[in-house]
Amino acid sequence: MANINKTSGKALRAQVAGAGFAGLTAAIALRQNGWDVTLHEKDSELRAFGAGIYLWHNGLRVLEGIEALNDVLHGTHTPPAYETWMQNNSVSKETFNGLPWRIMTRAHLHNALVKRALEVGVNVRTNSEAVSAEADGRLTLQSGEVLEADLIVGADGVGSKVRDSLGFKQDRWVSTDGIIRLIVPRHKDKLGDEANWDNTIDMWNFEPRVQRILYSPCNKDELYLGLMAPAADPRGSKVPLDLEVWVEMFPFLEPCLTDAAKLQQARYDKYATTKLDSWVRGKVALVGDSAHAMCPALAQGAGCAMVNAFSLAQDLAENSSVEDALASWEKRIRPITDHTQYLSGEYAANRSLSKGNMFTNEALQAARYDPIKRVYSWPQNQ
Repeated sequence: MANINKTSGKALRAQVAGAGFAGLTAAIALRQNGWDVTLHEKDSELRAFGAGIYLWHNGLRVLEGIEALNDVLHGTHTPPAYETWMQNNSVSKETFNGLPWRIMTRAHLHNALVKRALEVGVNVRTNSEAVSAEADGRLTLQSGEVLEADLIVGADGVGSKVRDSLGFKQDRWVSTDGIIRLIVPRHKDKLGDEANWDNTIDMWNFEPRVQRILYSPCNKDELYLGLMAPAADPRGSKVPLDLEVWVEMFPFLEPCLTDAAKLQQARYDKYATTKLDSWVRGKVALVGDSAHAMCPALAQGAGCAMVNAFSLAQDLAENSSVEDALASWEKRIRPITDHTQYLSGEYAANRSLSKGNMFTNEALQAARYDPIKRVYSWPQNQ
């Protein structure tokens, strides 16, 4: 295993910038392989941002590989079906041929990853923002401190300073639609008999205006709502929520939407994509949104980020040099992410999920990948 510095005889050192899902996964996986790992978080505490999240087979297998799966499964939910509605009428119900998937709050997943990072001995530094990196293995912090390492992992998000300091060539674009993401009480007993409210229900309306609600139960008490509207729609994109305009379109969800409208911290985000010429410069590797931010159409942003972070540790354990490992890692794992990023962008641009039955074999390619066995281990849809 490539975990000992041949010059010093000490454990190889990794500096990981960013304590989101990708950074935490990379830190845990590297530490499990014997690395000396320091994780840097710019805020004063480790906490999750956002509302809810989907994890599929690929992400769940990562959690198994880093021994955090049991903590995550408790208090999360797998719906009986993924249902699609058009103009409040059901058009499809998908069960993915038994492919595992799970819905949870982002805080729940983040807390489980933080717990595991501390258990394995990751050194966590808060109030520690990375502002630049050098390809030879140096990381500069906002404080002016310069840290040397055998590996630097840039997991510092869409606005990555690690990435931008190294001059990666990148393309960025945004979609016409955006989303408001919220966690509210489920109020299952108040929603009537219009549907099985344990399902995910992807509710699309194109008339009299374009509005979508992705109804996603996280557990028996919490509901993740994703409310989509074009950025050009001042009422649909308004935060806090314009209750009247959403209840008019989705009256059966009024109890949940009433609570949603009370949340002052609500934020409207446009769908965005970032694509780089490479994820690697010397001893620096980028993971997560710093490398491949994608539209959420296939719910694979976090899944791909975690798979890539976990796979990075695998390649580092099998190659004689860090540089060789990073090159091997990107060549091996990037095609899955590129495919998923492209298709997610196409689905978002064309609002394809509104048709129903859109989780095809092609769309589920990343979800079916097993990063531990490195194969597409789950049967394809029949």
